[in-house]
Amino acid sequence: MKDKLTLMIPGPTPVPETVLRAMGRHPIGHRSGAFQASVARTTAQLKWLHQTSNDVLVITGSGTAAMEAGIINTLSRGDRVLCGDNGKFGERWVNLCQAYGLAVETIKAAWGQPLDPSAFQAVLEADTEKRIRAVILTHSETSTGVINDLEAIAGHVRAHGRALTLVDCVTSLGATTVPVDAWGLDVVASGSQKGYMIPPGLSFVSMSARAWEAHGRSDLPKFYLDLGPYRKSAARNSNPFTPAVNLYFALETALEMMQAEGLEAIFARHARHRAAAQAGMKALGVNLFSAEGCGSPAITAVDPGCDAEALRQLVKNKYDILLAGGQDHLKGRIFRIGHLGFVCDRDVLTAVAAIEGALLEMGVACVEAGAGVAAAARALNA
Repeated sequence: MKDKLTLMIPGPTPVPETVLRAMGRHPIGHRSGAFQASVARTTAQLKWLHQTSNDVLVITGSGTAAMEAGIINTLSRGDRVLCGDNGKFGERWVNLCQAYGLAVETIKAAWGQPLDPSAFQAVLEADTEKRIRAVILTHSETSTGVINDLEAIAGHVRAHGRALTLVDCVTSLGATTVPVDAWGLDVVASGSQKGYMIPPGLSFVSMSARAWEAHGRSDLPKFYLDLGPYRKSAARNSNPFTPAVNLYFALETALEMMQAEGLEAIFARHARHRAAAQAGMKALGVNLFSAEGCGSPAITAVDPGCDAEALRQLVKNKYDILLAGGQDHLKGRIFRIGHLGFVCDRDVLTAVAAIEGALLEMGVACVEAGAGVAAAARALNA
C-alpha cells in the first residue's frame, strides 16, 4: 500500500506527527533572538538527556561527524589509543583513528559477543607509563544487536587516570541510561535520527572538562568540526556556522515529548520492547544473534536459518514493514528489528506478526500460527 511503509530499523526511526509539524514551520534567522531562545532551551534539554552538566554541542552532520569531532578535538598525531571492536561501528572507530595517524590497539570480540571489560582492565593496568590517551568504543553495537558494558569499561579507564573515554552512543542515548557524569564519560557522540525521534541531520557531542583540557593540546587538523568555536557560540546560544534551523524546531519538540515521558519510563519502554522482540523470535524457533543477556534495547538481531534478505523483502512487500539487513559478512545471514525511538507496543507486535507470517510462508517456522505474537504479548505484559 502506498505511503504505508513502517520503519523498524535502527535509523532513521519513526518521527512523531507533532515533530514533523514543528519541522514544517517557516525557517527563522539563525542569528535572531527567537532562534537563540530555542538554542537555550534545547541545550538544557540535551544536558537532561545526557544526565550531565558538561557541554553538549550540536553539529549539523551525521553521527559519524560527532565521532570524528571527538577524535580530532582531543587527540594528537601518534597518540596511543585503545579501540573496542566487536562490530561494524567498532570497526569504524578503528578506521577513523587510523585515518588521523593514531597508534591504534584493538580489543576485539566476535560479532554477536560483547566486549570483555577485563580485557580493557588488563591493558590499562599494564600501561604504567600512562601512554594510552583514550579508550574508544561503541555502546550499542547496531550491526549485531549487542550492548557493551560501558559502565564497567569506563570505570577501568577512570582508574587508569590519564586516558579519556570516547563513546559512540548513537543508538543507546534515548534508549537506555547513559549517565555521563556518573560514569565519567569524556566524549559522547550521538545522532538525531535514532532515539531523538527526528530526521537525520544533527549530531551531538558531550565534552567533559578533561576533554576540553585535551582539546587545548590536540594538534589534529580541524575546521568545521573544531569544537572550540561551537563552545564559544553555545555560550551565546548560537552556532559558529549556519545550523539546520528546522531540525532545531524538531529537536525541541521531540525533547519536550521525552521529558514528558521521563527518562526511567523511556528506558523501561525500550527494555520491554527488547524483551518482546526476543521472546517472539525465540517462540518461532529462530536464533538471536547477540549473546544471551547482552541484547541492545535499540535493536534485536536475528539469525533465521534461511535467506535473511529474502525474508526482509517478503516482510516489506507483503506487510509494508522495513527491517534492517546484515552488514558485511552477515548480509543474507541475519536481519535486525529496530525498536528504537518513537515505537510503541503495537509496532513491536505488528513486526513480530509479520516476521511470523513470512517465516511460515517460507516454510522455516514449524510452529503453531500465533506463537510468536503470543510470546511477545506476554513479554509486553510481564
